Amino acid sequence: MAQKKIIQTAGRTQLGEFAPEFAHLNDDILFGEVWSRNDLLSLRDRSLVTLTSLISQGMTDSSLTYHLQEAKKNGITRTEISEIITHIAFYAGWPKAWAAFRQAKEVWAEESTGNDGKAAFQKEMIFPIGESNTAYAQYFKGNSYLARISNEQVCIANVTFEPGCRNNWHIHHTTKGGGQVLIGIAGRGWYQEEGKPAQEMLPGTVIHIPAGVKHWHGAAADSWFAHLAFEVEGENASNEWLEPVSDEEYRLLK
Repeated sequence: MAQKKIIQTAGRTQLGEFAPEFAHLNDDILFGEVWSRNDLLSLRDRSLVTLTSLISQGMTDSSLTYHLQEAKKNGITRTEISEIITHIAFYAGWPKAWAAFRQAKEVWAEESTGNDGKAAFQKEMIFPIGESNTAYAQYFKGNSYLARISNEQVCIANVTFEPGCRNNWHIHHTTKGGGQVLIGIAGRGWYQEEGKPAQEMLPGTVIHIPAGVKHWHGAAADSWFAHLAFEVEGENASNEWLEPVSDEEYRLLK
């Protein structure tokens, strides 16, 4: 997968005339090079390291708010940030954790009601929502959850998407056989193949995805969505993650 380039302009915007070299180092080196090395550490991992460093130093200014917001974009959930700051408290100090929690609560404030939505959505289906899909968070826009239903004979997973969440364009590669089958089980979502109109997914919708087809799938903007994903056996199977579905493309779906 192509390495994602991080674009940052805060240095030039705020200090471009006063400290041009510092602005260059901030925008082009720290973010343009170090943060962009996500083939070595994921953006989510870099967010974890950065938050730990800032909170440990007692930094609770706008820089911490910015990195908390970025951590959320990079897939760290409300539950996870609570546990992360609690863990840091034992090493960095209780007052520092209290200060960090005040800012984290503001960044994740809307998810307080989101948890109620998650609990209500769970009642709509017989399969569990599962845990936060952290292993693949870098390939999703928004929060998703994963529950393994079967690892024998046929691998089956229940994937749940919060409203507006979708995965990147991707391709299932094999040299023979392979592909994937999706079955909608709750809520409303979308499936789209490259060059074709998006297809609405509802409970009972079955999608057959041949190997080698570029596609994406996820929730509608106003609905939670869950589907079962069946992995079709194939030789030399691999998954190629590509670019995100842009907000402009996604907003066209009704």
